[in-house]
Amino acid sequence: MDLSNATALVTGGASGLGLGTVRKFVERGVPTVIVDLPASNGKEIAAELGELATFVPADITDTAQFTEALDAAEAIAPLRAVVHCAGRAITLRVLDRQGDPGDLESYRAVIETNLIGTFNVLRLSASRIVKHELVGEERGVIVLTASVAAWEGQVGQIPYASSKAGIVGMTLVAARDLSRKQIRVNGIAPGVFDTPGLGRHSDEIKAGLAAQVPHPARMGVPAEFGQLALAVIDNPMINGETIRIDGAIRMSAK
Repeated sequence: MDLSNATALVTGGASGLGLGTVRKFVERGVPTVIVDLPASNGKEIAAELGELATFVPADITDTAQFTEALDAAEAIAPLRAVVHCAGRAITLRVLDRQGDPGDLESYRAVIETNLIGTFNVLRLSASRIVKHELVGEERGVIVLTASVAAWEGQVGQIPYASSKAGIVGMTLVAARDLSRKQIRVNGIAPGVFDTPGLGRHSDEIKAGLAAQVPHPARMGVPAEFGQLALAVIDNPMINGETIRIDGAIRMSAK
């Protein structure tokens, strides 16, 4: 996808994988809208990155709020690239220690953000991209974020793994659906990455996760995710794929 005279939009763009992607777009010279929650430090991040970065606070599950973010992007130039990184995770088991059922509302909340929120971003973004003229063979690209947990979720990850498996299932169907509109849809499934999401875990747990990565024997960094996102956007034959970026890890049960 040629991003000359175009804008990009990144959800969850104020930290972690999203911020790594925003930085790559800005390095490329692409005006980029950072979408994140009002409580994030998105405003400070945008100021740090300069005139190519714009922060719009929004909850991805709120159609009106996300529409405002799309409006901000389109006010700059045609929207051609969307990378959706926003999401959440909690620890929840099917049964708790006392044998009681896991909390349904906690499960529902993760599905609402990660899966329903992803579809909301997908449908609203596609509705903007489709209105633009073709650039070469295509109008734009949407990149979703899954996880290796879609295939190898660990104990306690049932809401997260369910939602990410749903995103994997969504990706090919969306790519086929939007092919007639010349919009590509792909997914990226990161393994163990050094992001704020891991901040709730102890150094011992993080070291144990990193030790499971065959090569390179470390956690990934957000810039590597962003590098792959731009490579996917650049290559017109990558469509309908969910690409693992995980150092060959296959997660253990715990």
